[in-house]
Amino acid sequence: MAKTVQKEHGQLQDIIKDWDERWKELEDTELFLEMLMEDKDPELEEEVADKIESMDKGLAMAELECMFSGEHDKANAMVAIHAGAGGTEAQDWVDMLLRMYLRWAEIRGFKTNILDYLAGDEAGVKSVTIMFTGRFAYGYLRSELGIHRLVRISPFDASGRRHTSFASVMVMPELDDSIKVDIEDKDLRIDTYRASGAGGQHVNKTDSAIRITHLTTGVVVQCQSERSQHRNKETAMKMLAAQLYELEKQKHAEQQEDLSGDKKGISWGSQIRSYVMQPYRLVKDHRTEHETGNVDSVMDGNLDPFLKAYLLWGK
Repeated sequence: MAKTVQKEHGQLQDIIKDWDERWKELEDTELFLEMLMEDKDPELEEEVADKIESMDKGLAMAELECMFSGEHDKANAMVAIHAGAGGTEAQDWVDMLLRMYLRWAEIRGFKTNILDYLAGDEAGVKSVTIMFTGRFAYGYLRSELGIHRLVRISPFDASGRRHTSFASVMVMPELDDSIKVDIEDKDLRIDTYRASGAGGQHVNKTDSAIRITHLTTGVVVQCQSERSQHRNKETAMKMLAAQLYELEKQKHAEQQEDLSGDKKGISWGSQIRSYVMQPYRLVKDHRTEHETGNVDSVMDGNLDPFLKAYLLWGK
């Protein structure tokens, strides 16, 4: 409990610090504008323009954060991406989504850690789980839960035919000490194996990777990011607790929908967004109707317009 209070206190201090910095930036910009009115200095004009652009980005971020009202929006987030049917093409799509989310995190200044990585048979990635660490990480990323659809001319098809691929994205908050999920040892099967992957941070030489199967629900989690078997098991248990917690939340939401007749909730099997690269170029969110023709920008991590549209849609 003390850790939770301390964490919340630190988060509030960060928010206050950010607003203090924005206020100081505003005062500095107003001073530079007054100077510019007296002396038309091209260098000063460029500096003022840069400051205004910086303030605009900061305020846009603050506007987004004001929309967060979910129970776990302030938490770190675990994102698991799995290839759908389609073999190499679907596995390449997972690799593209992985890059997109890592680029978005880099732009946002979030830390990332790949917890589990299973390479594709010929190319791409079969599945990957990433931890995103930063303020409101889960609040931002919870909009990504669901099925992501890619339409393009496959580079793996010698005939140059158009293919449709699917990948599922699951988003879970990192639970703090205030959330207790009862997991009994008798319900677990724990296996160790040697980490495998694309090399570098994704692989090590000992049987330190952990796979935990929750026998009651069939949920399977894996972690191979650490060289220590103990650390991997600890992280895998966190992943399992988060998945079981999300399953319970989903069951409750479905029960509420059945009672109220409200079917607007997002289910695990829903197709939330399409990324069309041929015959035209369009990324469209099917919940909010937000869309853009700049596919390259989205794939390079420019997700904020979609995240903002989702937050507004959910109000």
